[in-house]
Amino acid sequence: MIKKIIFKEITFYNIELNDLDKLFKKKGLFLFPSGPGLTSIESKKEYHNALKNSDINFFDSGYFVLLLKLLKNIKVNKFSGYKFFKFYIKFLQKNKNIKILSIDPNKSLSNSNTKLFKKIGHNGAKIFNYIAPFYNTKSFSDKKLLKIINKIKPNHILINIGGGTQEVLGFYLKKKIDYKCNILCTGAAISYFTKDQAPMNDFIDSLYLGWLIRIIFKPSIFLPRYLMALKLFNLVLNNKVKTK
Repeated sequence: MIKKIIFKEITFYNIELNDLDKLFKKKGLFLFPSGPGLTSIESKKEYHNALKNSDINFFDSGYFVLLLKLLKNIKVNKFSGYKFFKFYIKFLQKNKNIKILSIDPNKSLSNSNTKLFKKIGHNGAKIFNYIAPFYNTKSFSDKKLLKIINKIKPNHILINIGGGTQEVLGFYLKKKIDYKCNILCTGAAISYFTKDQAPMNDFIDSLYLGWLIRIIFKPSIFLPRYLMALKLFNLVLNNKVKTK
């Protein structure tokens, strides 16, 4: 069985659900690169660099998984942010006294996320929130956030902002904070469970149709984004993919 692949210097891990408990114990930066995100790796160096230096890259993009199978005859397991977050909820219900810093795009979503953690019965977890400012990914800095993290020392830093920026922020934090923790760049995945995002369930996720549901839910935002992801076809076709 293929354990990992290397594409454009980025290592993706073929993860199973029963691997996740072990991964949490190791700690590190977990990324879920999207199809549109992967399309941009040649033009966005900071984003590409974050993917190259993460501890785990998941096969979040169903389109990428399909292209690997069709173009390279490589079969791997899709592991979406939605699937991960379902596990994460159960993880929090089993594990006590976890400090979570939730980095959110705005106050409204921050309130929704806090309500979700309270609703699921997070077993003594302490929830902290931080509203992310507008980041310039080419000259990245957030000293205010670093002070908060080094003061409260959360076990998990959950980054819920947009793809392309959250990965750069996650790598920045990995380099700057002075202790080891889990940095989880799950983007909008939490919003599937707070109902602030397009409706999602196991069946839709298993058919790789999350992109379609998001387009139906907010076409003006997601249609251009996923049309751009079609360029990933040539990127996979014209580049070597190593397996281990």
